[in-house]
Amino acid sequence: MTGEGFSLSYVYDFGDNCEHELVVEKILEPNPGICYPVCIGGEDACPPEDCGGIWGYYALLAALRDPKHPQHEQLTEWLGGEFDPDEFDLDATNRKFRQV
Repeated sequence: MTGEGFSLSYVYDFGDNCEHELVVEKILEPNPGICYPVCIGGEDACPPEDCGGIWGYYALLAALRDPKHPQHEQLTEWLGGEFDPDEFDLDATNRKFRQV
């Protein structure tokens, strides 16, 4: 089945086993001035690479939320600074699409 409502799942990083689901919500007429594919929306940040799967990600979030956590500073540095798990960066996502 394809078209609106079609969904697919894929596993990214078989070591961490990160499952993603994509859903076709609406099909629009193509615009000749746009290079496809293009993302028009999304939710939440992706877990950082090699964070240990879903359980490692939850542990990472707990450490980042608690400045007194023994690994807070180390993990903040590993991430290269602040990390907002609720942020979805549409521009960064589309820049990555254009690199493929």
